[in-house]
Amino acid sequence: MSNYFILLQSSQGNAQMMQMIMLVGIIAVFYFFMIRPQTKKAKDAKNFQNNLQKGDKIVTIAGIHGKIDKVNDDNTLSLEVSPGSYLRIEKSAVSMEWSKQLNSGATTDKK
Repeated sequence: MSNYFILLQSSQGNAQMMQMIMLVGIIAVFYFFMIRPQTKKAKDAKNFQNNLQKGDKIVTIAGIHGKIDKVNDDNTLSLEVSPGSYLRIEKSAVSMEWSKQLNSGATTDKK
């Protein structure tokens, strides 16, 4: 009877070990497929916003297209949206470079 009890205990230990391995595996999958790409994308966006210069054509988060006229010291930009028309926006409101927006847009073939 005691040999049977020892076998039951060892199989329960194996099941717990498999559960731990599965849990660690799930956490690893979440990290490599969800968390890590998000942090990389956020880091790239922050670097892009910090390296903005006068003359860069950008798109804001709201979808406003314009050219940077002036980079201010207080983390704002003066954005020329049409000749003689300027907006003052936060650097954090910049979404992407205009040329990247044009290149990454959906292209449709009309035949």
